Amino acid sequence: MTFGEWQQLSPEAAAREVRRRAEAHLSAAQRRAALAILLDEPALTAGFAAAPAGSPLRGVPYLLKDLFDVAGMPTFAGSSFLPEVRPKPVGDSQFVRELRAAGAVLAGKTHLFEFAWGLTGENAHYGDCEHPRFPGRTSGGSSSGSAAAVAADIVPFAIGTDTGGSTRIPAAFCGIYGYRGAPRDAWVSDAVPLAPRFDAVGWFTRSASDMRSALAALVGIRVGERAPRGCYLDMPGLDPEVATACAAAATDLAPAADAATRSELLDKFAPSAEIYGVLSGTEAWKIHKKWADRYRGRYGPLVQDRLDRARAISQAQVAAVEPSQAALTLAWRRFFLGYDFLVMAASPFPALAKADCTPANRLRMLGLTAPASLGGLPVLSIPVALPSGMSTGLQVIVNNAQSPVIPWALGSNRS
Repeated sequence: MTFGEWQQLSPEAAAREVRRRAEAHLSAAQRRAALAILLDEPALTAGFAAAPAGSPLRGVPYLLKDLFDVAGMPTFAGSSFLPEVRPKPVGDSQFVRELRAAGAVLAGKTHLFEFAWGLTGENAHYGDCEHPRFPGRTSGGSSSGSAAAVAADIVPFAIGTDTGGSTRIPAAFCGIYGYRGAPRDAWVSDAVPLAPRFDAVGWFTRSASDMRSALAALVGIRVGERAPRGCYLDMPGLDPEVATACAAAATDLAPAADAATRSELLDKFAPSAEIYGVLSGTEAWKIHKKWADRYRGRYGPLVQDRLDRARAISQAQVAAVEPSQAALTLAWRRFFLGYDFLVMAASPFPALAKADCTPANRLRMLGLTAPASLGGLPVLSIPVALPSGMSTGLQVIVNNAQSPVIPWALGSNRS
């Protein structure tokens, strides 16, 4: 169902439909893995009834990644202990307040990779969140429950975050649209942080038109006076079917990068996974060091391993990657002097089986997503179908959230 179709329902019918879809479209185990909280029918009905008349997202139900506070609800951030060490929420986060003002109706909260510190849907505490159409394969993460809920058509809209790819990877794996905003935005300032330098709000929709509606309501859309100029960067290391599908899909958006541009970007992007690992790990350690020893047995094994690695990052390691980070930032600045956007693959492969959620494949994913994260850039994710029936995606990377490239890439004013 689209935004418009949900908006045609009465509050009572919409509330029943959210509950019905959650029970019908996900197994009991996957409801536990994907949904942290699903409001009951009376609370949902009240929420739909209270949506302001005439608001742009009036009556559109959404699910919220459990990094954002909602009054009366705990915030676990995919962990087993966060409410024990963090004050109980006394009010809604700023983004939740703005969503309510826009008319969107909170249906509940979604689970995530613990503390948002991963790109798969794995979670040792609540169960692994799987692709709704391919059981045994991950939804992607860390915004796993939000992506799975939209892909399963439980709600048409769900909120995530993106630090190193946490909307882009699940959007690609689940075959839906995703958006990553700019870091240090007020919307993410009161969410549970992973690495504040890179954390950004994001969201998912099933269709381009719904993504455009969400962007118009929340970010604002500017239409350019000319066709934007961009190029496609064919990154190394993609699975063959992904490389072929992404190159073909990109032709609707931009030509391939010229040799000089390609050489410059590939050179500066090459160390991005390493740079991101060091810089984000240092920031994440600052968040977790006060809990790391006391709650050592309460972290899941994947996050515990990342925590131990982050603890060991030295100032010498940080200093060693800073020149590469500065060079990458400069490369982005130079690129945007001549271009309006860059198109890249969003994932090097389709949704992974559990056994393939390895450190090596994590680095392959970060090799594609970390360049935009390190540049602090907004990204639109567009799904790309694969011959296997699975999916990947394209990243459309821009230099500001209100770039007219985004509505253009969604099909508006583009021949």
